[in-house]
Amino acid sequence: MANAASGMAVHDDCKLKFLELKAKRTYRFIVYKIEEEQKQVIVEKLGEPAQSYEDFTASLPADECRYAVYDFDFVTEENVQKSRIFFIAWCPDTSRVRSKMIYASSKDRFKRELDGIQVELQATDPTEMGLDVIRSRAN
Repeated sequence: MANAASGMAVHDDCKLKFLELKAKRTYRFIVYKIEEEQKQVIVEKLGEPAQSYEDFTASLPADECRYAVYDFDFVTEENVQKSRIFFIAWCPDTSRVRSKMIYASSKDRFKRELDGIQVELQATDPTEMGLDVIRSRAN
């Protein structure tokens, strides 16, 4: 089903892989890409459970927009193991204006397809989604 605002469809795989991350913890992260030719959001990369946050950030292109989901594990001050699912809209300043517009206009609809997102972040450069930012937003 296409989004009226941007005309973007969401490939079924996007939702299926997200459910696997959420329910079975099959993946540490998922990077999504908008295929402008097909006008749909697709899965670009899956991160194995053992991969780190640095592996995740390294998988985001420096000059292209992406959506991503990251399953962040942490320990609270009460020493309780917890996890938060982050949705990250990655739109670096160096990406094309058209690309930024497409990602911005499609974001809310795409995010609604992924039921279970707990924290949303928007980042235009790596410092806006550093591990310190993730930790502070997780609590």
